[in-house]
Amino acid sequence: MIDQKIALIQSDIIWENTEKNLENFEKKLADSTGQTDLIILPEMFGTGFTMNVNKCAEKEDGKIVSWLKEQAKIRNCVIAGSVLIEDKGRYFNRMFWMRPDGAYETYDKRHLFRMGNEHKTMSQGIEQKIVELNGWRINLQICYDLRFPVWSKNNFKDGNYEYDVLLYIANWPEVRRHVYKSLLVARAIENQAYVIWVNRVGNDGNKIYHTGNSMIVDPYGKIISQAEAGKEQTITGMLSIQELTDFRNKFMVGMDWDEFSIIVRR
Repeated sequence: MIDQKIALIQSDIIWENTEKNLENFEKKLADSTGQTDLIILPEMFGTGFTMNVNKCAEKEDGKIVSWLKEQAKIRNCVIAGSVLIEDKGRYFNRMFWMRPDGAYETYDKRHLFRMGNEHKTMSQGIEQKIVELNGWRINLQICYDLRFPVWSKNNFKDGNYEYDVLLYIANWPEVRRHVYKSLLVARAIENQAYVIWVNRVGNDGNKIYHTGNSMIVDPYGKIISQAEAGKEQTITGMLSIQELTDFRNKFMVGMDWDEFSIIVRR
């Protein structure tokens, strides 16, 4: 494992306009400087958090996923973000972990936001997804998943932690920002892991305002990098393997965690 440089792209999203959004994010990627290991885009970055599946859903060989493949190859790094996907007649808020060679892994959002009727439109994910980046194990999560600590709880077995980073992408509005800012710190502390949060800014098609507050939280629960609230901004940060290892070796709370397994309701 080596230190990883990551870029968080905090951006407005044009409601249900894939073409304009891809143009916007492509420009932001081009404007970013220096080589990074991972670039992270917000939840449903191509369309906004819409339930209009007839207009906005696409298959995995569609425009947005193809764009992700192209950009990951050009930037020579992993790019992550979620897409409204139609799969065998069902719809998913699906996060893509796109590698430079075009190979990818996916995570389907587990906890669907019923206050926005997501549960009436999307199908629920049934599997956790931990991906690997240069030896780092990264647990993929989407927005509302943040409220459910059992789903993201780290495990410690035979001297090893299940993951090193919790990665959340979101369209979480300003009116409840106190909640996510509190929970992000809690998730870092309780799991002895870095937490990354990439949220959108601006008004969506329902006139719901978002301030973003995209950030990186270290395993101590300290915010080490944060975007300015309400502003389109790309920020970068480093994940330090030395800091993570030293902290875990010094304060071995993982040895006292309760052992458990999750039974997934379908």
